[in-house]
Amino acid sequence: MRNTGTEYASGEATPVVLPEMAQLLPPLTGEQLSALEADLLANGCYSPVIVNEDMVVIDGHHRYELCEKHGIPYKMAVFSFTDMLEAKQWALDTQKGRRNLDKWELGKIALKLRKDVEARARENMSLGGQAYRPSEADEEGLTTLSNLSSVNTRKELADAVGIGEVTMGKVMQIDEHAPAAVKEALDSGELSINQGYNITRQVAELPEGEREEAAAQAVELVKAKKELQALDAEAERRGKIAGLFCKAFERAVLLTPSEENVRLWVEGTRMRTDEIEDSVKEARELSGVFAAIADILERMLPVEAGGAE
Repeated sequence: MRNTGTEYASGEATPVVLPEMAQLLPPLTGEQLSALEADLLANGCYSPVIVNEDMVVIDGHHRYELCEKHGIPYKMAVFSFTDMLEAKQWALDTQKGRRNLDKWELGKIALKLRKDVEARARENMSLGGQAYRPSEADEEGLTTLSNLSSVNTRKELADAVGIGEVTMGKVMQIDEHAPAAVKEALDSGELSINQGYNITRQVAELPEGEREEAAAQAVELVKAKKELQALDAEAERRGKIAGLFCKAFERAVLLTPSEENVRLWVEGTRMRTDEIEDSVKEARELSGVFAAIADILERMLPVEAGGAE
């Protein structure tokens, strides 16, 4: 990839939008799209739309569409790529830093690169006098995640999006074999890749007509367990906070802040001047903390009948 240094204004050339590029990454959420639109309307399009030498949009599809929608001028910077695979990988690398993509989303993006990866492998191997064949791990199904062959599509895809090879293998098996309920739960973030893969393997032995219902039940079971774990975690969090306050008050009420007691504390711990100064600051801060607690507790007291007019 290289920047050719060539730029066009929006009126000088017409960019081409290919579905395979526009749909490579997940679409922006409604909130993200609204924020981008507001920024473009307020500040104009200060980042150029990236196109290749055939004027195909590589990066900046949303900016391009919004600029066209509102008649906002924009620039197009021409980059040179070896092939569309390099262009897609560059677009992905550029966007990964801006988006919070999870491993399932990255895996699905990798699957969109599969034809390009295999096409490049065929070309490279034909130049070397060899015939291309997909790896056994790609062909043999759910039981061959550990098998590799001379051309490992799974590894190429994993490297392209920055996830582990085994994780990529699980994504591929889910894509090929998982019931719809599993894929939907993964898309919504209700399942992890491991959970989706395990359910897929579990239902694979069932008659085809029973797999979807069994998968849906398994998904609901995982969701129920997750909800119970969340409730347990919340109960534990509340318990820790309550315990912390109890301990703080139990220890605080033991203190009698007389001059003699404070002097004994200072002398007994051999406080230096700087340590005394730090303790003064901390004591002032603690007094503010307890005053804030007192204010909150007072607001929690029931209002006395007839107190308000």
